[in-house]
Amino acid sequence: MQPVTVGVLGVGVWGEKHARVYRALPEARLAGVYDADASRAREVATAHQRRAFASEAALFEACEAVSVAVPTVAHRAAVERATGAGRHVLVEKPMAATVEEADAMLEAARRAGVRLQVGHVERFNPALLVARPLVRDPKFIEAHRLALFQPRSLDIDVVFDLMIHDIDLVLEAVGESPSNVSAVGVAVLSGNEDIANARLEFASGCVANLTASRVSQERMRRVRFFQGDAYLSVDLLEKSADTLRIDVERLRAARGLAAAAAAIERSRLEAGPGEPLALELSAFLRSLRGAGAGAASGAAGREALEVAAAVRSAMKQRAARWTAGTNVAS
Repeated sequence: MQPVTVGVLGVGVWGEKHARVYRALPEARLAGVYDADASRAREVATAHQRRAFASEAALFEACEAVSVAVPTVAHRAAVERATGAGRHVLVEKPMAATVEEADAMLEAARRAGVRLQVGHVERFNPALLVARPLVRDPKFIEAHRLALFQPRSLDIDVVFDLMIHDIDLVLEAVGESPSNVSAVGVAVLSGNEDIANARLEFASGCVANLTASRVSQERMRRVRFFQGDAYLSVDLLEKSADTLRIDVERLRAARGLAAAAAAIERSRLEAGPGEPLALELSAFLRSLRGAGAGAASGAAGREALEVAAAVRSAMKQRAARWTAGTNVAS
């Protein structure tokens, strides 16, 4: 496959990772990077032996595709400039600050006739990749995503920062949008909610319970799928997956605890190798050459954003009711 000439727009923590991965991928030819902070751009370019471009326009001119890893509030403008220059784009999650901005980005890509994909990197976690084919008609999904506090991404709340990963995984697994959303959130160390819990209910009967925290004392990224004949536990942090499968007919015929236990089969799934970001960026580049679907589509990124916005709205409404009740009581 002919390598894709690619660049990175914005080289903060995640943008630098994109540059590192692109440089190592056989599907990519990393032209260089651009950042509004010229010294940071030079630092990353030097580390990866590539060029620090003096302007966005110069970066676009040298590339066929770009990763956009600027702050979320700047996603729309950056994507519109990149697509306006005729470049394919992978934009980091969350896709945009609002659904309206996401719609504008999708329209800009459509007008330009280029691909717009979104960096929902957990889709490419090896543990999820090995477990996903076994997820069929889940009845209940539970996700916990706990992170240590870091003084970055504080311009967005924990739903847009962390929970949106699990929202995307749930939407992809269930295959429909939720019919009802309820949520609660609390601000602890920043001006936005740092801990949140959401309940997504689907017309199919599935329910998803999602918890995210960026002020935890431990790290956890785990998703559990419960379905009619199986339970799957996926540890995204450790990149491991386990299943508990029930032989329903054997269980019904069982007499005694020992026979019932024998109807339950526990097994560890063998996750494949690979760094999720490398698998994601490789898929993005290969899709530009007609080899595969790529990363999460722009439409999928928009859907995850829309549900995240609904979770945020439910949090605000609940907080407003609580405040109103406190004022009345006092």
